[in-house]
Amino acid sequence: MTKREAQEYNWMIDRMRALGISAEDCAKLRRISMTLRRWFELECGTGDGQVSRSVERDGENGDGKPFMRIQFPTAHGYVDRRYPIADRETGARKRLAEIMAKYPTLTAYIQGDPRGCSLYILTAENLASGHDTDSIYTRGLAVA
Repeated sequence: MTKREAQEYNWMIDRMRALGISAEDCAKLRRISMTLRRWFELECGTGDGQVSRSVERDGENGDGKPFMRIQFPTAHGYVDRRYPIADRETGARKRLAEIMAKYPTLTAYIQGDPRGCSLYILTAENLASGHDTDSIYTRGLAVA
């Protein structure tokens, strides 16, 4: 971790502590955020030019069992494999709900785009403007 990353991490922890979140829950929230971000990256798909990996879910609404899909070329044609994986997203969301139940004045917002932070903590003041949460979540604290 660079000096700047350490400063930003400490600033984030200090802000969460100022909101009344315990140090233990701060660490858990950060881990949840990292888990969700990686999951969202895999939902979009990753690859290195040869091998492509992505997470897919069964079901019409995409709410079924998750599978890892790997695609790559070989000398004998294109290989497309799917195998079941652990559902890390559902577990992270459950842990998040348990933590946020301790802090009724705070609201968690999960942003599914992997290009940014995946978890934001919003206060009642952030939500008081009456705007849709999807348009104001960046006013909250990004848990990175």
